Amino acid sequence: MKYQDNILKVAALKPDYMGFIFYDKSLRYVSDAIPNLPDGIKKVGVFVNSSLDTIKKHIHNYNLQAVQLHGQENSEFCQKIQNEGVEVIKVFSVEKTFNFTQLSPFEPYVDYFLFDTKGANPGGNGYCFDWNILQHYKSNVPYFLSGGIGLDTREALERFKSSPISTHCHALDVNSKFELKPALKDDIKLKQFIETL
Repeated sequence: MKYQDNILKVAALKPDYMGFIFYDKSLRYVSDAIPNLPDGIKKVGVFVNSSLDTIKKHIHNYNLQAVQLHGQENSEFCQKIQNEGVEVIKVFSVEKTFNFTQLSPFEPYVDYFLFDTKGANPGGNGYCFDWNILQHYKSNVPYFLSGGIGLDTREALERFKSSPISTHCHALDVNSKFELKPALKDDIKLKQFIETL
């Protein structure tokens, strides 16, 4: 999210989380003020290999309730962010050969993992990974499912929801499939999507 009026329109749909990207190489980069969100919506700052001081400053300046780490941050770094009193969401880009054992050091220091499609960009690539790989996920840490989720994936999501691999799925992270342009969301399509869930 980026544009003030659009933020308020989407907030009216009452999502659990709204993300704001603080990565200056992203077309969705936020540099302006963010309006207050209604109670019940957590404001998430998205960072890619930012310094601890930068993230702490943004937590304070933007009143973030969660931090999504989309770079090569290690478990010690996650612990330091968690000590700031925010939820920590650590992102891993998934492909067929993904090894879930690499998540173990992070488990004590994250509130959620987020599994996204491995692509050219740190996020927002617009296509799904093979969700069947999640049968190898043995952790009890809940996760966000991300990557190319849209109105065209509704049937696949129904199958996913009825499968054991969805047991620890906490949330769906949607983005590029609902954009009119980077960071400008189609609130009508989002409403349709929410209603189908």
